[in-house]
Amino acid sequence: MKKILILNGPNLNLLGRREPTVYGHRSFDDYLAELRRQFEGRAELSYFQSNHEGDLIDRLHEVGFGGVDGVVLNAGAYTHTSVALHDAIRAIEVPVVEVHISNVHQREEFRHHSMISAACRGVICGFGLDSYRLAIEAMV
Repeated sequence: MKKILILNGPNLNLLGRREPTVYGHRSFDDYLAELRRQFEGRAELSYFQSNHEGDLIDRLHEVGFGGVDGVVLNAGAYTHTSVALHDAIRAIEVPVVEVHISNVHQREEFRHHSMISAACRGVICGFGLDSYRLAIEAMV
């Protein structure tokens, strides 16, 4: 059974309340319970969210050398600004899939460029919370 870490960045703790027209009405905790049921017997899903860039980097370092089989990363706004996250992804051995709930290419211009995509195994965006399921499917 694969061990997969879902790692969420800033403001994703507000899912279900933050801009529901963009991000939907479900909390991530509710969705995580559904994901765990869907992948029961195929993947063990752990979860971490932080609004702090260094915490995300520390977690990647902690799991990046065999602690998990893969990471599903929604870096939130750090996607567009963080060379440090890019470098952390490059430094670890486990694959990372970048995900976004919205289609970032249909949004503000500054969201069209990702600083982390080049370091990731793949990118999935625009499928709502289902982007996470698609990323997990790719890993299992």
